Amino acid sequence: MKTYIIGAGSVGKTLAVCLHHQGKEVELIRGREGQGKPHQQKITLQFKDGSSIEADIKISTLNNHKALEGLVVLTNKSFGNEALAEKLESIAKKSPLVLLQNGLGVEQPFLEKGFGELYRCVLFMTSQHSAPNTVSYKPVAESPIGIIKQKTSSLETVVGLLDTPNFRFVAERNIQRTIWKKAIANSVFNSICPLLEVDNGIFHRNKEVLAIAQRVITECVTIANKKGVDLGTSELEDQILTISRMSDGQFISTLQDINNKRETEIDTLNFEIYRMAQAMNLSDRVKETRLLGELVKLKSELHR
Repeated sequence: MKTYIIGAGSVGKTLAVCLHHQGKEVELIRGREGQGKPHQQKITLQFKDGSSIEADIKISTLNNHKALEGLVVLTNKSFGNEALAEKLESIAKKSPLVLLQNGLGVEQPFLEKGFGELYRCVLFMTSQHSAPNTVSYKPVAESPIGIIKQKTSSLETVVGLLDTPNFRFVAERNIQRTIWKKAIANSVFNSICPLLEVDNGIFHRNKEVLAIAQRVITECVTIANKKGVDLGTSELEDQILTISRMSDGQFISTLQDINNKRETEIDTLNFEIYRMAQAMNLSDRVKETRLLGELVKLKSELHR
């Protein structure tokens, strides 16, 4: 089965190179651009140990396709999902769709359009462009994939199509718990680090900044528990510190987006948690989470 990756950022390019390197058929589709002829592009993937692999990847746009018959993987920014669901409804509604995106509720536009095969993946890797066609990549752990909605495809088949030695995926039956853990961690990193303009390592280096993170974790865990997701504050704090130590010196994507005058994904993180709290009449329980989100949004808008 051919894999179509929508979103030609660092994650999409990383996945495309890893799949191609294993002899799998893959095509990279630019999510925002509507026009342009298909072409080949040499992409280099650099690993932390200094080694690298490269591949000639076919790159196209959605307008080049009347149908996407295969596995469709989304690595685009989630704020574009509503428009993307509109575009994909006529050309990919029958294909299994895997969302490699951060945040809560990012699958909702596709559920509303009636897509029958939906999967969520929580990524445990870091990647960023070190040059226009070169991506620096660091795998952290296997990235779990779980079912949101399923009719015919099997989870194991989907995982098998994406799994490669350089980019590992694994089936996860309780994907919602993993989604929430990552979303809470992202609500911490993607709000505090951009506002302070510091790298991810700040939480294990500075007790005062860690204390802010702990308050956000407590707020978010309260909402997760009310939604029926069993999480504890201590495991989230441990996760934040582990990620912080492993990514010392690396800057979070939201800070990169702000500096590059791009829209951020804060709406599917801090603001989505606040919206859930509002719906349960618990908005007073997430005041700090909301405030940090509002400041990030203002900072992003001022930079643009």
